[in-house]
Amino acid sequence: MKILTRDIPPRAVWALAQAGVHPLLAQLFAARGVLNKDDLDDGLAQLLLPSGLLGVQAAASLLADAIESSQRLCIVADYDCDGATACAVAVRGLRLLGATQVSYIVPDRVVDGYGLTAPISQRVHASGADVLITVDNGIASVEGVAMAQALGLKVVVTDHHLPGAELPSAEVIVNPNQPGCSFASKSMAGVGVMFYVLLALRAEMRLRGAFTAEQQPKLDALLPLVALGTVADVVKLDANNRRLVAQGLKRIRAGALPAGLKALFTAAGRQAATATTFDFGFALGPRINAAGRLSDMTLGIECLLTDDAGRAAELAQALDGINRERRVIEGDMREQAMEIAESLFDEGDEPPPAICVFDPDFHEGVVGIVASRIKDKLHRPTFVFAASSAVGKEEELKGSGRSIPGFHLRDALDLIAKRHPGVLLRFGGHAMAAGCTVAEEHLDVFEEALNQVATEWLDAATLTRCLETDGPLAPEYLRVDLVDTLHKEVWGQGFAPPVFSEEVDVISQRLVGEKHLALKLKHQGQPVDGIWFGRTAQLPRRVKLAFRLDADEWQGQRKVRFLVEGAEE
Repeated sequence: MKILTRDIPPRAVWALAQAGVHPLLAQLFAARGVLNKDDLDDGLAQLLLPSGLLGVQAAASLLADAIESSQRLCIVADYDCDGATACAVAVRGLRLLGATQVSYIVPDRVVDGYGLTAPISQRVHASGADVLITVDNGIASVEGVAMAQALGLKVVVTDHHLPGAELPSAEVIVNPNQPGCSFASKSMAGVGVMFYVLLALRAEMRLRGAFTAEQQPKLDALLPLVALGTVADVVKLDANNRRLVAQGLKRIRAGALPAGLKALFTAAGRQAATATTFDFGFALGPRINAAGRLSDMTLGIECLLTDDAGRAAELAQALDGINRERRVIEGDMREQAMEIAESLFDEGDEPPPAICVFDPDFHEGVVGIVASRIKDKLHRPTFVFAASSAVGKEEELKGSGRSIPGFHLRDALDLIAKRHPGVLLRFGGHAMAAGCTVAEEHLDVFEEALNQVATEWLDAATLTRCLETDGPLAPEYLRVDLVDTLHKEVWGQGFAPPVFSEEVDVISQRLVGEKHLALKLKHQGQPVDGIWFGRTAQLPRRVKLAFRLDADEWQGQRKVRFLVEGAEE
């Protein structure tokens, strides 16, 4: 591993510090592209205007007409946390704005697969709906949209995924990544796109006299859900997304959050009053995602929709139980998948440029998580496949991929599809995460094709694991109150949480729980404890470490602890 230090523009640090930003935060923000204090203004007034989003006004008009004529609206969701929060935001928001008949359908990962398919459109029609609204999917659902329209449904697609060569023929498409859309934030999650549609719809209904500016429904009550879905989907936290997340966090910390979110905090053993983006990504998000992986995402959506505290507690406990089951399945599968991956190269040799793993016993609900773990360990684009459980599709393999910087996964799949027509039955996704379906007989062709693209696109520098850090930590910042200050900020994809790096002395080291390295270190002359989760190999007496700051509590006393991320070896 190579440990790098971010460039820190001194003028930006000075400008931020002069404006009253804490010196350490000034340094961290400047290194992440924040040039002045105005960039840190997370007020709602600073959000990008909905009018810049292509199709949003047409969507607002169509939905306002539907509400005025009491039409029945049906949301077609996705089975991950972004899809679940987007669905909950859509249902809650439309009801707030006067819709009296709003229902939803969430595809089953195994039976339906991803997106709006023709059979799902038939189910929506059979439910009696007049308008079909997709959230976090639909941009690639050409056949599904065509079927819906053939059945007489009006279709509004709200999505954020990259479009394919052909757009669906929906009445309206709202997606910042569709051709011709100049919206400045291309990184909004599906839940963010739906929230913006609601903002535009409220403005349209205000113009129609449905309510005044003083009486209009307060859509900011939906921001806790927007924040959760945005962080859980690991989209880039650009300035607009950071504001959405910051606004959601403020409301959660103040106790203004839906009953289901409150129950999820309790089930996860976290405190809503001190909520962080870490809680979204590693505590709440996985519990909601578990429902879509192993069970039915209806559980997750109902948890986010209920206003009954007792019902919320029941659903949150059920989600927690499913997540525990997911951990067991993932743990067993991860070990097996890692063995297969490591068998692809000899000990001491470099791994192949891309990794492709399959076993008939793998569970399709956790292939993405396992791919992420292998990618993290071997630093290679990785696909993990499982046999489809859908009736009649037993010969199909469903794969989930995770990538490394410099390798655009969806573009790679697109190139494979062009070079080897018929090998990929379906595919889609983003730069860093994507999914595909192949016939089992074509898996070898896919693996060879993926490695060929990786060989062409990746070089030695890209294949070397690099950890970007914020450099040394001044000893005066080794304080618990500063740890709390750092945790309160909005960190995530594209606005990385602080990681410091420097040489330290290792005073002692021992294994705890058989798989974690507990450390006693000396940092610039001061003793400090450290923990390296998942590390068993011993460290030299002096080593350059990359670490995050944490506060460890023992017998009522809190003290700073280093969470080690890596070592330069």
